[in-house]
Amino acid sequence: MYTEISFPSLGLTMNPPRALEIGSFSIYYYGVIIALGMVLAVVYATRRSKEFGIKEDDLLDAVLWVTPFAIVCARAYYCAFSWENYAANPISVFNIREGGLAIYGGVLGAAVGVAVFCKVKKIRLTSLLDLAAIGFLIGQSIGRWGNFFNREAFGAETAS
Repeated sequence: MYTEISFPSLGLTMNPPRALEIGSFSIYYYGVIIALGMVLAVVYATRRSKEFGIKEDDLLDAVLWVTPFAIVCARAYYCAFSWENYAANPISVFNIREGGLAIYGGVLGAAVGVAVFCKVKKIRLTSLLDLAAIGFLIGQSIGRWGNFFNREAFGAETAS
């Protein structure tokens, strides 16, 4: 059904499921793991926010406003660079359940969103970026495990 994942030097081969199936609805582990990474990043940031002179409520507001903007930008970036898949049916751009988010667009969208948020809330951008940097690394390090279940971005066998 899915491509097996193998670690030849370790003698391991596995075939983990890509999703939890509930009837005809699929909950993909990739999304669950990305969400877990984001939740842990937010937990870290809320616990350290006072050290950076940022109120916890302001930080949570930033997450609630910037996250949807980052998702829209991630989708827009993906669709812009895969337009041949959407040109015949442009409304399919909105069918996010079929996949297609690009991390580059998400990061760019988040950066713009954070800058605008800081300007509106009168928060020092550098303070929020310093706080978010470690949270971003936490989210990325956990979220990349989603690629394992998605069978992407973990490299190929080498002879070295």
